[in-house]
Amino acid sequence: MAGKKDTPKDEWDDLMGEIESEKSAQKRRAAASAAADDILKAAGKADKAANAESADETGESEPDAGAAAVARIEELELELATLKDQALRAMADAENVKRRSEKEVAAARVFGIERFANDVLSVHDNLSRALQTLEGTNKAELGENAKNLVEGIELTEKDLMAVLARHGVTAVPGVGTKFDPNVHQAVANIPSDEDKGNVATVMQSGFKIGDRTLRAAMVAVSTGKA
Repeated sequence: MAGKKDTPKDEWDDLMGEIESEKSAQKRRAAASAAADDILKAAGKADKAANAESADETGESEPDAGAAAVARIEELELELATLKDQALRAMADAENVKRRSEKEVAAARVFGIERFANDVLSVHDNLSRALQTLEGTNKAELGENAKNLVEGIELTEKDLMAVLARHGVTAVPGVGTKFDPNVHQAVANIPSDEDKGNVATVMQSGFKIGDRTLRAAMVAVSTGKA
């Protein structure tokens, strides 16, 4: 009836109706949410299946990827070994160059005075010839001035030999040593008290500079006792 106020019973019924309506709405929302979850799960499964099918089609399976990684590692190891070998070879070449350079410097230091030493040998020869002219002469029979002159020549020759030795120039072994064609030049064969094949007489002294013959000694080789 119009204008009639609701009774408490009517209000109760309305409230219960609203509650039931809200419960029904919640159930519908829950069902919709569950349906959405099912749809998402189904979509995920479909996506995984699609990825697996794509991998099968392209041949990019996990075992193939592992094999590719192993091949790449082997390639890098080979490249590293090659670079290491090249580095070792470069170091060896550098060491050889260093050794050759040091050897050449040492040789230049020793043999750099070879031409000068050859020229100085003529001075030694003149001093030796001057002393040879006095062989067999009794110094006591010489005058004071002559004796001083002879001693001066002897000292000069001794000092010259010492200077040459300081620069690596040494005399070749002479009388009494075995004839050596590397350092001796035989100009005669003579009988002597020396053993056969030994140097009997030295006509001109020989010299070496380092291990190289600067000038061969001119010698007579013994043929043994007469």
